Amino acid sequence: MTPGAGQAAGSPAPGGGDVCSAEHAGWLSTPLRRLLHDPRRILKGLVAAGDTAIDFGCGPGFFTLPMAEMVGPDGRVVAVDLQAAMLDRLRLRAERAGLESRITLHCCAPDSVGELPAADAALAFYMVHEVPDVARFLGEVAGALKPGGRFLLVEPRGHVSAASFAATIDMATAAGLRPVAAPRVRLSRTTLFERG
Repeated sequence: MTPGAGQAAGSPAPGGGDVCSAEHAGWLSTPLRRLLHDPRRILKGLVAAGDTAIDFGCGPGFFTLPMAEMVGPDGRVVAVDLQAAMLDRLRLRAERAGLESRITLHCCAPDSVGELPAADAALAFYMVHEVPDVARFLGEVAGALKPGGRFLLVEPRGHVSAASFAATIDMATAAGLRPVAAPRVRLSRTTLFERG
């Protein structure tokens, strides 16, 4: 992958990191993580009642289940992951929470998210650095959003350098996503985008 616009030659290109295995998914939904990354606080202003929302790299549903509560009975959440085992875990958790009717599970390919419904909001939390082709992924995110749709990108400071994150923002902008804010999320680099 060549450096993105505004990325210096020799700085690390975004993407291509290791994918968190479903075997280690237990730590993704712990009470300790909820203290660090409260889903409702992070999703406030992104997801509203009646929305169609997409949770990219949903894992076992740490954000998916709160999103399903927030969209209400008239909304929908599409939970996207490339590991069927993650989606199986999410299915069980959604059934226990009584939210399965609001959630669509979508198993994607490693190189494409596939066909998705038009969405009002989307989240990619700590997963874009794992994507092999970040520019393509961000183009697919933009294509899945309705005009005016919002996309929250959150990456871990420990894995993603400032230069790599800046390159990711450049790629998102090139895909038609306009940066509108940088919400504060602990230990993270964030940008909220809007589709033009």
